Amino acid sequence: MNTRSDLSPTGNAAGDIRNQDWYVDKFFQSAMFVCGISAIVFVIGIFIFVFKEGAGFIIQQMDWAEFFLSPKWRPTSATQATYGTLAMVAGTAAVTVISMAIALPFSFGAAIYIAEFAQGRTREWLKVIIEMLAAIPSVVWGFIGLMIMNPLIIESFDVPIGLNVLNAGIILGLMAAPIITSIAEDAFKAVPDTYREAAEALGATKWQVVYKVILPAAKNGLLSAALLGVGRAFGETMAVLMASGHALTIPGSVFDSIRALTATIAAELGETPVGSDHYQALFAIGIFLFTITFIINMTADFIVRGIKNQ
Repeated sequence: MNTRSDLSPTGNAAGDIRNQDWYVDKFFQSAMFVCGISAIVFVIGIFIFVFKEGAGFIIQQMDWAEFFLSPKWRPTSATQATYGTLAMVAGTAAVTVISMAIALPFSFGAAIYIAEFAQGRTREWLKVIIEMLAAIPSVVWGFIGLMIMNPLIIESFDVPIGLNVLNAGIILGLMAAPIITSIAEDAFKAVPDTYREAAEALGATKWQVVYKVILPAAKNGLLSAALLGVGRAFGETMAVLMASGHALTIPGSVFDSIRALTATIAAELGETPVGSDHYQALFAIGIFLFTITFIINMTADFIVRGIKNQ
């Protein structure tokens, strides 16, 4: 009896601890599930809000041919309001192309050096610097484009204004480069070391290993990095608003000022009467941006799946 009475409290205490651990485990599982599903809920909620605000204009008033094919954006005209986005689409596309032409070579080159050539403290310092570049606010990049790149472009290329496609492309390329570099470096590091060792055993030089082994093996990750960079440049607002000149024209060269889709929403939404045609047209542009982003992501997913199946 004494033995049982001595063991009973100990057994109950152990059972209580197991029960507490079970409840704690269930609590954290539920919390992680809520955190994971919340991202999907927030995205769906944002889409519903944007679609609700712009659906009336799209369904009842929007001239589809004018909206996509006309460069004239005159939503406040007293005689005949027009809602053409062609010039904004062309400007956004031009800036995105220039930014990727600048960002991708430098980002992939930096990622190759950090992952395959840099050693010790050099690698760590470079990674820290890249992370610091990614943390710079977009408005600071906008000030750099406005106050530094603007006079530099005017002086270097003898053009009347430096707020143009080239300026915005350089700024967006610098903004996208840290993210692309980080993801590309992860893709290179994910390549098994056995690939490198096998290539070196066959007599390949360091560069031959990178060019003929590492790059092909990491192509899925590099594609993801590039597409994320496109999304970063395509969706940026403040920096492109400050560096592009905000002129409603279809660019004929990199020295032309342009207006981006995102910058138009940022510049006009705050001064637009709620519920007006102009207000709803801006939300229609937002829906258009959602659609383009969705198409880019789906295309990337299909490309990556196709590469994996090869």
